[in-house]
Amino acid sequence: MEVNPNFSSNAVNDLNLVKQAIEGDQKAYGSLMSRYRDSIYFMLLKMVNNKEDANDLTIETFAKAFRNLDKYQPTFAFSTWLFKIATNNCIDFLKKKRIATLSIDEPMDDDEDSGKSFDVAGYTPTPEESIIRKQKAALLKTVVEGLPPRYKRLVILRYFEEYSYEEIARELDLPLGTVKAQLLRARDLLYNTLRNTKHNI
Repeated sequence: MEVNPNFSSNAVNDLNLVKQAIEGDQKAYGSLMSRYRDSIYFMLLKMVNNKEDANDLTIETFAKAFRNLDKYQPTFAFSTWLFKIATNNCIDFLKKKRIATLSIDEPMDDDEDSGKSFDVAGYTPTPEESIIRKQKAALLKTVVEGLPPRYKRLVILRYFEEYSYEEIARELDLPLGTVKAQLLRARDLLYNTLRNTKHNI
């Protein structure tokens, strides 16, 4: 494995943490997350302009990165690789969101095309996206076991069963604001559980 000789001291430290994580050191995962959690989150927040989406995408970024650490090549800094994962994942999210919000019932605005409608094909995940989703689920399931029961239920509904916040509120008979607040707390607990977990990821 060829290491870039121009690495900064921070990049070298990251590389050492990556090696330790691959070898099974759970604290190394937590250290990498602690270093980049806030910067990843605020970058994503600028892209999506929504705190809930930014939080979800941050979790997805680390889940995908940690599941694929063995694919990281130290010809460039770990932070570069991590931010690329975050950016690409966010771009995919925004594309899907745009497709989901297109109206297939309203005519196009162009005068020339007045009265013409267009069809949008239903979205089907690619095999790669399906694998990534399974990998994310496998990682999260490991750390979710360490959550208190009420937070565990929220995380399962949101991230595994893909309920909306409104659907969770109806399912658990809770105010929407309570659901959002408790999910925020659950996300914090997820990070802390991952940082301190003794289970293999």
